[in-house]
Amino acid sequence: MIVGKKVFIPLTMLTIGRKGIIVNIVGGEGMRRRLLELGFAKGTVVEVLKNDFGPLIVALGESRMVLGFGMAQKIMVEEV
Repeated sequence: MIVGKKVFIPLTMLTIGRKGIIVNIVGGEGMRRRLLELGFAKGTVVEVLKNDFGPLIVALGESRMVLGFGMAQKIMVEEV
């Protein structure tokens, strides 16, 4: 997704060790609410710790989270 000069990509496109800022969550209301409850709010920085096209392990602040690939695909980030 391209907005202005910025390129937003799904979280699943980040490789290990890369960080992104959450800019949007694409999905239904239930999915967005669940991710928000887990701490995946807009403007939050996430770092990918494991991404091998299975579940992703990400660092969200001091926490570590495991996300299914489909759920992570719905989190749009701007790579930093």
